[in-house]
Amino acid sequence: MGSLNSIAALIASTLCFATPLLFAGLGAVFSERSGVVNIGLDGMMTMGAFFAVYGTFITGSPMVGFLFAAIAGGAIAAIHAVLSIHLKADQVVSGTAINLFATALSSFLIVKLFNKGGQTDGVAPFPYHVPGFINKIPFVGTIASNINWFVIIALILVYVSHFVLYKTPLGLRIRSVGEHPKAADTLGINVYAMRYLCVILSGVLAGIGGAALSIGITPLYREGMVAGRGFIALAALIFGNWKPVGTLGACLLFGFAEAFQIKAQGFGWNLPTELYSSLPYILTMLALSGFVGKTTAPAEDGVPYEKGQR
Repeated sequence: MGSLNSIAALIASTLCFATPLLFAGLGAVFSERSGVVNIGLDGMMTMGAFFAVYGTFITGSPMVGFLFAAIAGGAIAAIHAVLSIHLKADQVVSGTAINLFATALSSFLIVKLFNKGGQTDGVAPFPYHVPGFINKIPFVGTIASNINWFVIIALILVYVSHFVLYKTPLGLRIRSVGEHPKAADTLGINVYAMRYLCVILSGVLAGIGGAALSIGITPLYREGMVAGRGFIALAALIFGNWKPVGTLGACLLFGFAEAFQIKAQGFGWNLPTELYSSLPYILTMLALSGFVGKTTAPAEDGVPYEKGQR
């Protein structure tokens, strides 16, 4: 029974650590399927993580914090959308600038709004309650009691994203503007509107991913909290071949690496703690080195569209 509980706890930890990556990864699926590279996911997650805590702090409601995170992520994504779609700036440069801006802004706001440096005050976590009868189920009860609503929402969104992209006219339009925007334009599809919609949606989802990291796991925000997870989400996107279900699998793999490095430190192995902490990033590099070139990005991913250009 003890071994089963340990496995169940590891599965629950994997799901919790994979969830922030999954929200950001699903956002990246929409953005890149429409033809816009979103390197700024890390910054959008940072804004989401901070404003989830700030919204909860000023209102006492984690649900308001959730909404603050979604709005903050969407707002900073709108900047990336204007730069990338309207002004046709280099999308990688724009995303990198957003990452730097978000990191600096969050540090500044901690000082201005919380009168301290490094981290915010603690807030109430996002509420989660498991019915008693589920808690009593062996193995399943252990998993259910150690996850949160963010995990459940993220898993549902995988199905919703797959359905929207592959079973609806909207999904067909999104994929068409990422594969052949000129042909989509001739059929009356507004390429710019589709791309704006998808980039802003990617920011909303990345912001919620940041909230899953702060009020979902650790109910405060501290500098460096996101720790490159936006880039790991991009790696999951590539590993998952720009598909929601594939991205889920990759996020679970990276989430397992993060959960395992925490559990492994209790095994008594005589290894430096830095090695344990680097496991998710090592796995990310190995996954990318093995799969880049074997996956297929949307044909016009990262290519600005100029209406009427031949």
